[in-house]
Amino acid sequence: MDISTLFSVKDKVVLVTGGAKGVGRMISEGFVANGAKVYISSRDAKACESAAAELTAMGPGTAHTIPADFYKLTDCQNLVAELKKRETGLHVLVNNSGSIWSEPYDRYSDAAWAKVLTLNLHRVFTITQLCTPLLEAAAVGGGAERGTIGDPARVINIGSVDGIRASASETFAYSASKAGLHHLSEVLANHLGKRNITSNSIACGLFRSSMTAATLEKLKPVIESAIPLHRIGAPQDVAGTCLFLASRAGAYVNGATITVDGGLVIGGKL
Repeated sequence: MDISTLFSVKDKVVLVTGGAKGVGRMISEGFVANGAKVYISSRDAKACESAAAELTAMGPGTAHTIPADFYKLTDCQNLVAELKKRETGLHVLVNNSGSIWSEPYDRYSDAAWAKVLTLNLHRVFTITQLCTPLLEAAAVGGGAERGTIGDPARVINIGSVDGIRASASETFAYSASKAGLHHLSEVLANHLGKRNITSNSIACGLFRSSMTAATLEKLKPVIESAIPLHRIGAPQDVAGTCLFLASRAGAYVNGATITVDGGLVIGGKL
């Protein structure tokens, strides 16, 4: 039970959706830095190629790209078909791709709901469903060996504290989608657990990304003052949580939502 094996993800095959930028890039880097083979997918093919080249150069793991527009079902299907050509199994699926839409309540549109719920919630189910045969193929133990200590495949869903708390921001579809994602992750934990695949979610607080850049530019000191640790998230915080869940150390964690926010949710002032 030493640290070199307990937290190892060496040689694991990992798919990170939205893995070229923001939190997804942080997660991708964490896996590559610890010897995993990471596939990055998003609709921005150039960003995927650039991130994969940079991460592979850093090593010791490698990064590869399979671009896909997750709004299109055919792209999701093609992504998994291509992955099946390259790999016999998938050890870890990180559902990270997401979008946000902020608009005043009285003008909040149907288009916002359609866009945000499709990517943040519907496609998480779609991609997980399509990847399930690859995840089952990579899982060790379970099934005929039920009750044994093995190494399940993992599904890690990147949620948000806005799916736990009632946010003051006018991002109605985003908050609803992340709350739904957390619950979907629990439901999947029950169904997929029987196939030797765990499902957990990470409720992220504020991390620097293109999605949060404008907010941080205006409100970073105010936001940090509301966080008990008085800082926003660092790459190691979210990457480390994913590495824990994907390693032997996290093999018995199933159906959990882990809040990674520096205490923002419990730091509210009366």
